[in-house]
Amino acid sequence: MSSLTIAIAADHGGLDLKRQLLAALRAAGHQVTDFGTDGSESVDYPDYARPVAEAVSSGAARFGVLVCGSGIGMAITANRHPGIRATVLHNTTEARLTRAHNDANIACFGGRTLGVEVALDCLHSFLATPYDGGRHDRRIAKIESPSA
Repeated sequence: MSSLTIAIAADHGGLDLKRQLLAALRAAGHQVTDFGTDGSESVDYPDYARPVAEAVSSGAARFGVLVCGSGIGMAITANRHPGIRATVLHNTTEARLTRAHNDANIACFGGRTLGVEVALDCLHSFLATPYDGGRHDRRIAKIESPSA
């Protein structure tokens, strides 16, 4: 896999897992922008999801990675941004299918619900899987323009 530009962030509930994912991404040679948090004090996940979603939406980053306690709050927040298709991942099948069929561009993880090894496997599958296109293009267009 070639080097990718990736934006990453977490709230306090995802900090430990974010650190593991960040280290793995950098070790794999990816260019990673870390939008925080860097401490264990309680913070609000939308404040960290927003800059990652904006980086991916603007093209400053190809992919995003978000981690909170469950991954759900981060995904909800990120999906409010144009062009973002954020998904909570629990296994490599979901990671592969959401890239291949949904052209997902932000992987969300639960720091309190997912082990490090599973998260690393999911992230690898997510980043390595290309979008299939074809029949899925019509569906992606409907996501981007709900009235279509």
